[in-house]
Amino acid sequence: MNYSPDLISSAMKMFAALAVLLVFLLAVRYISKRMMGRTGGQFSGGMIRVLGHAHVGVKKTITMVGVPGAILVLGVTNDHIRLLTKIEDQEILDQFKAPDDRLMPGSFLDQLRHLTTKTKKGADER
Repeated sequence: MNYSPDLISSAMKMFAALAVLLVFLLAVRYISKRMMGRTGGQFSGGMIRVLGHAHVGVKKTITMVGVPGAILVLGVTNDHIRLLTKIEDQEILDQFKAPDDRLMPGSFLDQLRHLTTKTKKGADER
């Protein structure tokens, strides 16, 4: 007996298996997006807002986070999250209550410099 595989039927089986796999992956992606929301698992419109971040090294960032009544400046590394400063100045907080498209203009570094000069002036007056 000379058995030779049918090339067309093998190709059809391969494409059917590929189609089943693609449908499965798309279904998993759809379900995970629905569970995490459209933001990809990030906070949106809640009590905590990430106002900006800047990379300062490999896996090291400075992040500004808005929470009710304060702005936290955090140092984030691979292993730790450390509070660098807490800004409670009402004038600065009012600037961040504006809609997202009207937040403080400029880069994150400009915002951070502005906030730290305000904080230093307040500490010098005390």
